[in-house]
Amino acid sequence: MVAVIPARLASTRLPRKVVRPLLGRPLLHWVVEAAQCCPQFQQVIVAVDSDEVAELCEQQGWHYQRTDPELPSGTDRMYAVAQSVPADLYVNVQGDEPLLEPAHIDALLRPFLLGSHVEVSTVKTPCSAANITNPNAVKVVTASDGRALYFSRATIPYDRDGTHPPYWKHLGLYAYRRAALLRFAGLHPTALEQTERLEQLRLLENGLSLYVEAVDFDTVGVDTEEDLLRVEALLAGRER
Repeated sequence: MVAVIPARLASTRLPRKVVRPLLGRPLLHWVVEAAQCCPQFQQVIVAVDSDEVAELCEQQGWHYQRTDPELPSGTDRMYAVAQSVPADLYVNVQGDEPLLEPAHIDALLRPFLLGSHVEVSTVKTPCSAANITNPNAVKVVTASDGRALYFSRATIPYDRDGTHPPYWKHLGLYAYRRAALLRFAGLHPTALEQTERLEQLRLLENGLSLYVEAVDFDTVGVDTEEDLLRVEALLAGRER
C-alpha cells in the first residue's frame, strides 16, 4: 500500500499553504512525518508540482515525484504517481492534514474487508455544532451499510422537523483499489463536482462504490489562516 501526498504549491484558498511555517517547520513537513508514522504504508510519496516543493523534499530526504502543475485534483496527481509505482491500494493523504494518525488509516482500510465490491473508501467523524453550517467542513450522508450517498458543503441532512439528526464531517482521506483509480482518471469532471468543488462527487455520479467508515477523532484540514492558527496551537500542545 502506497501513500501519496499531493503537495500543490498554487493552492487557491490559502496560497502556498504546504510551505507555510508551523512551529518553525513547513506544513508539509508535519504531514509527511504523520504519514511516515503510519505503519500500514509501505511507501510514502509526495506528488509535487513545483521546483520549490521538490527542493524541500530533496532537503528532507522524502520520496517524491514530479507531476504536471496543470493537473486539476489530488486524485489526478495520485494517478500520475501510480503510473510508475505499482500497488494494490493507493491512499490519498491530503497535503494539508498534519493531524493524521495511524487509527485514521485503520478505519480507512476497514471497508475493504466487506468484499471486492468496495472500490474506494474514506472516513467521517461526528460534526461539531460549529461546523454544521460551515461550508469548509464537508458533510456526508451514507446508507445503512456505509456506502456514501452524498457529500456537500451545505448542511445535510436538512432538519425539516427539528429532530436533530446526527451530522457527519468528511475527512479528506481516500483509499483506492488500483482498478478504481485507473477508472477515475478516465472520467471527466461532473456537474455536481464542479458545483460543490468536491471531486469525490465524480465517483458517485459515475457509480463507483465509495464506502465511509466512522472515526471518533477529527482532524483539521488547513484551508484558511484561522485553520493554520488552530493547527499550530494543537501541534504546540502535542509538543509539550
